[in-house]
Amino acid sequence: MRRGAARAEGGPRAVRKARERFLGDHAMNQLTVETLFEENKETLRLQLLNHRGSFGKVISEGELHRPGLALTGFTDVFTYQRVQILGNTELAYLETLSEAQRRQAIEKVLSFDIPCIIITDNNKPPAVLLEVADDRQISIFGTPHNTTTLIHLLGDYLDMKFAPKVTVHGSLVDVFGVGMLFTGRSGIGKSEVALDLVERGHRLVADDVVHITRAAKGTLIGTSDEQLRDHAEVRGLGIINVRAMFGIRAVRLRKRVEVQVDLQEWSEETDYERVGIDQETTTILDTEIPLVRLPIIPGKNITVIAEVIALHHLMRIRGYVAAEVLNQKLIERMRRVSCYPYSPEKDFE
Repeated sequence: MRRGAARAEGGPRAVRKARERFLGDHAMNQLTVETLFEENKETLRLQLLNHRGSFGKVISEGELHRPGLALTGFTDVFTYQRVQILGNTELAYLETLSEAQRRQAIEKVLSFDIPCIIITDNNKPPAVLLEVADDRQISIFGTPHNTTTLIHLLGDYLDMKFAPKVTVHGSLVDVFGVGMLFTGRSGIGKSEVALDLVERGHRLVADDVVHITRAAKGTLIGTSDEQLRDHAEVRGLGIINVRAMFGIRAVRLRKRVEVQVDLQEWSEETDYERVGIDQETTTILDTEIPLVRLPIIPGKNITVIAEVIALHHLMRIRGYVAAEVLNQKLIERMRRVSCYPYSPEKDFE
């Protein structure tokens, strides 16, 4: 009874349910001004210049905006929902205005529901800007970076935050520099293959839950969930810490997803690829990657085959496909035989 209670409270099933609840909550999280500040205050050297009034606001777009035209009074196409950047140009323009005109321009721009404002180059914000921002509950940040550098650094951050994402049940391993995503039904042995590869010197990225982000066209980046990083689940044993067990060399934070290996039970009715000239592909986040359907039978060394798949992929992207080379040799041989047919009478060997 005691053993059963312990299993119900803290066994693998309870861990999985807790993990699923966490992932569900995590997927619903949105990017707020507070998150942007906390995750970038060191990299961008951000300083809060007034208050935390808009820390709870949600940033709905990944682009940045410089409201120079809006400060002149034209707000018909003002993308106020973006993070606003005030650089030397915008602040220099405000200095050319009288106090009344400056207040009017600032009040008009800040009348919109702006998430936050970032002032670059350590510029000192006009007093009226801080005053109106306090009234509108809009947080203002300062940074020593110039405008170009800030837009580059913050733009990269927002691109990743707003990039398309998907969560896949599988294991991601760096094998000879190739990011291999192992998929298949629950319990087929994905984690065991991943651990065997780690023992052979390869590096685990994620086990069981793989977050995949389309960072750019044709580029998929896979990573583990932050709470599950460096861990793997082995059925019959439980959760293990791969980093603590095998060392820092056995893990990495993220890796490009380049090949999907789908582990399947062997079936005589399935027509598996035997030659390899026509490469099957799969689509993840509108991006095509090679797909290998690997049948599982007792005694088959899946780990060695996984290494061969990685090496085959490296050779293929460099233009060498063994099946095509062999096929060409066979075609050339058939041509020679058709031109010079074999005659047993002339064979004196």
